[in-house]
Amino acid sequence: MTALVDVLLRAVVVLAGTALATFALLWHAPGDPALAIAVARYDAVVPPEVLDQIRAQAGLDAGFWSAFRHWITPILTGDFGSSSVSGRPVWPDLRDAIALTVPLALAGLAIGLVLSVPLAVFATRRPGGWLDRSTVAVASLGAAIPAYWLGLLLILLFAVHLGWLPAMGAQTAAHMILPALTLGLGVAASLMRILRSGLLEARGQPFLPALARRGVARNRIGRDHVAPHAAVPVVTVLGLELAFLLEGAVIVEVIFARPGLGSFLVQAISARDFPKVQAVVILTALLFVTVNLLIDLTYRLLDPRTGSRDA
Repeated sequence: MTALVDVLLRAVVVLAGTALATFALLWHAPGDPALAIAVARYDAVVPPEVLDQIRAQAGLDAGFWSAFRHWITPILTGDFGSSSVSGRPVWPDLRDAIALTVPLALAGLAIGLVLSVPLAVFATRRPGGWLDRSTVAVASLGAAIPAYWLGLLLILLFAVHLGWLPAMGAQTAAHMILPALTLGLGVAASLMRILRSGLLEARGQPFLPALARRGVARNRIGRDHVAPHAAVPVVTVLGLELAFLLEGAVIVEVIFARPGLGSFLVQAISARDFPKVQAVVILTALLFVTVNLLIDLTYRLLDPRTGSRDA
């Protein structure tokens, strides 16, 4: 119970700090936020009295702490407020953007798992062999390539030169292949290296030969002893990769001109739409906190000694 309370308190501190830091960065960014909102709202130059009205509506004339308190109070009740540009409630638009981004992130995660798990298992059967060395080299290269550059390379190959797949938009399922592949290859590189290291460490445990001499089947040793031991570091990476995928999907969506959190966030930042930007940041921070909590709980299932040590 004490450990759970400690985790929840840390989550509250992280969320509060994230909200304050993001608001401060937007507040002190160069330029007049009222002018940015006016340009995004009216697409024209507006007189000073209109700018004053926008400042009053957005709470920009009340000072930093007053504006922050004015924004954060409704958030505590689950109200993300209304857009400073359109006046529409933030949550319906954000919900629609999330509904477009989450399938892309899950598709990228699925591709990463499908590629990384078999490669790691087969590569570690003969450590130091040609398959093992080749897999490590490819995984290291994949981890070093930025997602935006990999996305451009895939567009150049499959959309421009070969013409097999569409590069822009989200009209059909085919439009998801290249973005999901861009995300999935990065995930596969990270997971493969961690899983390979975990498997090699698990298979090197000194008690495994004793189990084999006692007649325990090889499959049972792998299922009951090797797999749980190797899964512990993978759980951490997998959970964090799922959270990072939503952030990576933002960049990938911009590259492939897909609607979703990417376009939602870019437009909000350009217009200095404080409520929209803050809503994305708060949800992202909440996702990381939730993922870390789930990782802790999963550790307790994989290794019950974790819970006993906390007690």
